Amino acid sequence: MPGDGAGASARVFVGNLSFQTSKDDLVALLSGAGRVMDAYLPADRETGRPRGFAFVTFSSDAEAAEAIRRFHDHEVNGRKLVVNAAEPRVPGGRPTGPRPGRPGSASPPPFFDRDRPAREKTFRTKGSRRGLRARKRSL
Repeated sequence: MPGDGAGASARVFVGNLSFQTSKDDLVALLSGAGRVMDAYLPADRETGRPRGFAFVTFSSDAEAAEAIRRFHDHEVNGRKLVVNAAEPRVPGGRPTGPRPGRPGSASPPPFFDRDRPAREKTFRTKGSRRGLRARKRSL
C-alpha cells in the first residue's frame, strides 16, 4: 500500500497528559487514528515520574493529521489533551535563536533605558570554580 510506513513518518506532540497515563494507554488511545510506530514519554530525572507529555510517531503524515484532528482537546483521565505536530529536533536538543532580554536578541530588556549612556561594569563576576582555583594558584 502507498504511504504505509515505507519512507515517511510523522511525529505528534501530545501534551497535558495525566501522570497516571502509561505508554500502553497512550498507544491504545492513539492507534484509533492510525498505526503507531513509537511512543516516547520522557520521565523526570530526579523523581522518575512522567513529565506530562509525549511524542508519538505514526507511519504516515495522514495518520498523524487524523490523530491531531480526532484527539486535540479530547479528555483523558480528567485532562484535555493538546495534540500538535511535533517540531523537528534541533541539533544539541535545545532551541536556538534570540530570546527577549538575552544578548543578541532583537528587543532590549524591559529595564533598558535608551536615554542614559551605558555604564561600565564596576564589579567582576566570580567566574567558574576552575577560574577561581587558577587565580588562587597564581597568587
